[in-house]
Amino acid sequence: MTNGIHGICSMATRGLLAELGAEYAQRTGVPVRIEAVGGVDALRRVMADEAFDLVFLAADALDKLAEAGKVDAARQVALVNSGVAAAVPAGAPRPDISSEAALREAVLGARRIAYSTGPSGVALLELFRAWGIGEQLRNRLLQASPGVPVGSLLARGEATLGFQQLSELIALPGIELLGTLPEPVGINTVFSGAPCTAGTQPDAARALLHYLVSPSCDEAKRRHGMARS
Repeated sequence: MTNGIHGICSMATRGLLAELGAEYAQRTGVPVRIEAVGGVDALRRVMADEAFDLVFLAADALDKLAEAGKVDAARQVALVNSGVAAAVPAGAPRPDISSEAALREAVLGARRIAYSTGPSGVALLELFRAWGIGEQLRNRLLQASPGVPVGSLLARGEATLGFQQLSELIALPGIELLGTLPEPVGINTVFSGAPCTAGTQPDAARALLHYLVSPSCDEAKRRHGMARS
């Protein structure tokens, strides 16, 4: 029996990979441990050649690792497509975000807006700039620290409106989901997985990746607010 598989992921896929890793271990007898940290930290640690067998990050971050020779680019697979959602503190008024115009008004009416350090945060700031309100909002923006859920800032009353991957907001206490962002301003991120070149279990890593993109995992992805990519 192979040694356990050790991976690292960003917070967006933490719950999904914990569930699917446990299912895979039960099916195969191969232990799976996926460490979840902020995406910036995950990228840094794989770049530093920590001995992970697998890494799961936004596709553009994995591309950087591939360029640096830190992952096996030929074995990189798209894991899920994840949309960004909005939320407010529990019990707060629920602004309309059903259209681009309504979402813009909700943003302009928010006293404090929380967003993440991940790709969703970058895309959100680009959207505000495209709307021409980036400077107007500058003193109302609150960026969560790496690995800190935006929902926790909402639950503590530190922000009145928050944006993050739907998978990171689902089932968090103290908040109310408003839903994913409307078209044409929806923000979607592909999260992918790849074997690390510093890993010690390449065959086991490839087998786990094969399982994670199989149809048997589609229902779990849906429950965690994501979809097959």
